[in-house]
Amino acid sequence: MSAVRNGAAQAGIGLGTAIAVAISWSANQSIIWAIIHGFFSWFYVIYYAFTRPGGLSG
Repeated sequence: MSAVRNGAAQAGIGLGTAIAVAISWSANQSIIWAIIHGFFSWFYVIYYAFTRPGGLSG
C-alpha cells in the first residue's frame, strides 16, 4: 500500500486533482477541461459543490 501511495505522490497526483478530473469528465466529457480543472483541483471541487443544486449551499 505504501508503494502505491508513494508512486502517486511522486507522479504529482493528489486526491483533489483526481476528484476534480472525475467531476469535470462527468460534467463535460472533455480532456482539455479535465486537465484545466485538474490543475485547479480543490478550488474546482469546492466551486462545483457550491454551484450545483443539492451541493453544500442546499
